[in-house]
Amino acid sequence: MMLSLCAIVKNEEKSLSSCLSSVKGVVDEIVVVDTGSTDRTPEIAREFGARVYHFEWCNDFAAARNESLKYVRGDWVLVLDADEVLTPEIVPLLKQAILQADNLVVNLVREEVGATGSPYSLVSRLFRNHPAVRFSRPYHEMVDDSVVELLQRESQWQVGYLSDVAILHYGYQPEAIASKHKFQKAQAAMEGYLANHPNDVYVCSKLGALYIQSGDIARGVQLLKRSLDSGSVDDLVLYELHYHLGIAYEHLQQLSLAKYHYQAATQLPILPKLKLAAYNNLGNVLKDNSKLQAAKTVYETALQIEPSFAVGYYNLGMTLKVLGRLEDAIASYQKAIDLNPDYADAYQNLGVALLKVGSVSESLSAFKRAIALHEQRNSSEAQRLRQGLREMGFNV
Repeated sequence: MMLSLCAIVKNEEKSLSSCLSSVKGVVDEIVVVDTGSTDRTPEIAREFGARVYHFEWCNDFAAARNESLKYVRGDWVLVLDADEVLTPEIVPLLKQAILQADNLVVNLVREEVGATGSPYSLVSRLFRNHPAVRFSRPYHEMVDDSVVELLQRESQWQVGYLSDVAILHYGYQPEAIASKHKFQKAQAAMEGYLANHPNDVYVCSKLGALYIQSGDIARGVQLLKRSLDSGSVDDLVLYELHYHLGIAYEHLQQLSLAKYHYQAATQLPILPKLKLAAYNNLGNVLKDNSKLQAAKTVYETALQIEPSFAVGYYNLGMTLKVLGRLEDAIASYQKAIDLNPDYADAYQNLGVALLKVGSVSESLSAFKRAIALHEQRNSSEAQRLRQGLREMGFNV
């Protein structure tokens, strides 16, 4: 089976090499469609043996994706963005999946590196090169609509997924979002689409979530509730609706409603890894309501699903600290730091817990590391922590 990589790019000279290096020796050809780069992006693509084509940008990601599919020669298509890399661990499973004769699409788990919300998503980025499989929607584009239509006509096909992380996505890191004005572009594209497709539940869910993230809570809730009340909704979309409504009601301090929606999200029959953010936020709501044992149980459930969930260990540590289980809290903070060595808040709270058990020198080492990390991202927090320690008689 011949596998083709398809990518659409614009001014991605900083990240493209990492993306294309990750598929070296995995794909048989690389197709890159450039939508107007003014840097070395096309040259870098050619250095990796890519065939580079040009497409005039029209504010429609689906149109650009479909343009790239015109040039594919392989039996299967893998789609990556320049700010994504393929994980080496997934390659053997990926190669097995495309050899299965009845697979039409294989959904892949993508890790959202640096995201403040859901750490994982399921994306339809590996599919058979079939003339009927095409992208739709101008933003958050996907092949799912065309796949559903094809399955209704050709029942021999199936849709599968790989449960291990296949793609690392760096595009949701704060600096990346700010530099590319992603929120503004996404909002404009989805609002334009929704004007002509007012009952599209998927776009309503995405746009509603974006409104909430940008602070327009009322408009976000209105869209999400409208989608939730619409009836037949795919379980993955239903998860997003409940999850983002939970976030909205947290902002509004309506914690019983937030708890309801987070619980509803965790009970949906989807890949457990995709529900980590809902479990984590549910734990936070319970912890903030002093339901500490319940919060502890929820965090532990999340960590059973994903033992490398650093935020889960941090929040478990916070809960254990309030419960008075300081040694267990210290172990939990340390686990979070082992998984994320740049976790400033974990170092800071580790310092607090160590100080409470009398380990002063270890505590000060943790505080020093927390201050150094805070100074890189939040100088005011570093100053606040340093001042607090000075008031306690510690000079760090």
